[in-house]
Amino acid sequence: MSQRHHLAALSAALEEELPAAVALRHRIHARPCLSGAEAPTRDLLLAALPTGSTTKVADTGAVVRVGGPGPAVAVRGELDALAVRETTGAPWASEHPGIMHACGHDVHLAALTALARAVDRSGGPAPLLAILQPREETYPSGAQSIVEDGILEREHCRAMIGAHVQPLLPVGTVACTPGGVNASADEFTLSVRGRGGHAAYPHLTRDPVVALAHVVVALQSLVSRGTDPMAHVVLSIGTLTAGTAANVIPGTAEARGTLRALDGRHRDFLHSRLAEVAELVAQTHGCTAEVAIDRGEPVLHNDEALTAATRPLLGSLGLRAGDDLRSAGSDDFSFFCEHLPSLMVFVGTHGGSEQLHSPTFLPADERIRDVAHAMLAGYLAAAELIT
Repeated sequence: MSQRHHLAALSAALEEELPAAVALRHRIHARPCLSGAEAPTRDLLLAALPTGSTTKVADTGAVVRVGGPGPAVAVRGELDALAVRETTGAPWASEHPGIMHACGHDVHLAALTALARAVDRSGGPAPLLAILQPREETYPSGAQSIVEDGILEREHCRAMIGAHVQPLLPVGTVACTPGGVNASADEFTLSVRGRGGHAAYPHLTRDPVVALAHVVVALQSLVSRGTDPMAHVVLSIGTLTAGTAANVIPGTAEARGTLRALDGRHRDFLHSRLAEVAELVAQTHGCTAEVAIDRGEPVLHNDEALTAATRPLLGSLGLRAGDDLRSAGSDDFSFFCEHLPSLMVFVGTHGGSEQLHSPTFLPADERIRDVAHAMLAGYLAAAELIT
């Protein structure tokens, strides 16, 4: 069967699956689970997905094969919710106080289930792996755990597809952008040590607070003067901690922040220069500095061939392949991108929904169709490339 015939058959099957997908979305949304505790959500999905080869992975996740043996295309859905108190007022709002699907994962999971059921009913050009991924919102990364498990090799996975709702885009638009689309995300802790003492006798101390203040200002030059103005780089300080009394100069001061870049070379530059600048500036104030960097997600890099093959299929499914969308936000889907050809598309929801991670974020049920068709386009494009 040609790609065109698969497109028509699977699109029609998807339409028939949408009512059940909407009902499933409501159940998922009403019973959210935090990162690391997603087993109930996983089991809810397993009951709705086609019966097939199922492997539980990453503690609370699972991989379900739909179709026979051979090279497969994986499509990811994220299981976890956020520690956000919902204020949408929806009849199917969260039943768990202080926990909410505020990032669209309920929509992604419902769409993935509809696609898997459509492939099971109508057949597809390649087996589909439904990836039920835990811990997207926190560490340790669920995607990284799945990669390290080796399940993708055992299941002969050849490509990975993801779709994420995006309120920055209008409804009906899907950003399908090659190259880096989400930044690497690393956190750092910067500790400055001096010599504390009485605030009335600063000349007898080595003030780490003043030293840290100068370090924070100096670090801004890593972006403004150390990187190409056309590069996408972020260095932000989120916390400053020092002392416990107004009339005491403390012995230590600490800052914590984030480093983000859309290019691995810029990421490496920030890592190397951050410590150097901090240490040298602290020395000028008679203090010492230490920097500890926790490496997070790498750059989410969309495969160019997969991106190019998916864009025309989006149009055939009634979606508009929109302008490039790149963000300093991060997603651990990037660990898949490091491992095999992968594509993350962003599906527009603008037209009433609020910002991601907002207590009022509630994409319309109609967006399940858009996400499912975006996943279908990626699945068919990947299947064409691997066969």
